[in-house]
Amino acid sequence: MSVQITALSDPDAGHTNHRLAWLAAEDGIPVGAAFLRLFDAAGQAHLGDLELNVHPAERRRGVGSLLLERAVAAARSEGRRTVVAQTAGDSAGEFFLPARGFRMVLTLIYARLVLEAADLRALAAAVAQEHPGYRLVSWDGLVPEHLTESFAASRVAMDDMPMDDTDYGAVTWDVARVKAAARAVADRGQLLHTVVALNTSDGTVAGFTELVVPGDGTGDGQCYGTAVLPTHRGRGLAGWMKALSIVEAAQRHPRLGGLVTDTAQSNVRMRAINDALGFIPTHQELQYQLDL
Repeated sequence: MSVQITALSDPDAGHTNHRLAWLAAEDGIPVGAAFLRLFDAAGQAHLGDLELNVHPAERRRGVGSLLLERAVAAARSEGRRTVVAQTAGDSAGEFFLPARGFRMVLTLIYARLVLEAADLRALAAAVAQEHPGYRLVSWDGLVPEHLTESFAASRVAMDDMPMDDTDYGAVTWDVARVKAAARAVADRGQLLHTVVALNTSDGTVAGFTELVVPGDGTGDGQCYGTAVLPTHRGRGLAGWMKALSIVEAAQRHPRLGGLVTDTAQSNVRMRAINDALGFIPTHQELQYQLDL
């Protein structure tokens, strides 16, 4: 086999990560590629996220192994201790990764809400229900300046999100990272929409949910993080915030087909919230981990 592996320059560098890339080609014809995202922020500098694809007609010829060897070697040279990779259940990756030392650490349940079929009247009624001591606020893009510090502080609500055996590390959020994340979404031509629950006693953010919508308002929106600070849990805030996010998405983006989300199988509480809001499970993705 005369497959050549070529390192590529990848301009997809973020505020907290950068990416390495390789192309596999035979006789000048691409047959596969690998991308290794390396996290640089404190708390995740041990981690690399691998995406590896080989054309179906070229599988079982060693192409994937060559790409994986190059990516793992790069991860080691960058001082990483963990590489994670995600694949669909009953796919080639489910057999490829364990055979090369990866172990399965997390199952993600993907679900979709078809907006045309959503009960918007019931969702609007849920939004209108009072939650004493709290009120909902929403915005597009960058967080309003007067909420910046509080919103950044509220991100720690994600720290105890179920990740099973994944060595994900701890994500440290500050004002700079919050703003950089919003700008990154805008630079991709997408719209970041955020809903928060404010504690009316002091005006601080008690919880948040985020939704990213394609720039042209078509296709599917992607639900990002939803979390409530521990001291404010048990009051129904997560479902309340997500209900408003759905209603506003349907009203403001009438050509949007649906909303998609992924949740750890072990995150029973959030899965129950999604079910109650009308999300229907579509498929599973398996996350594997290689300890270097």
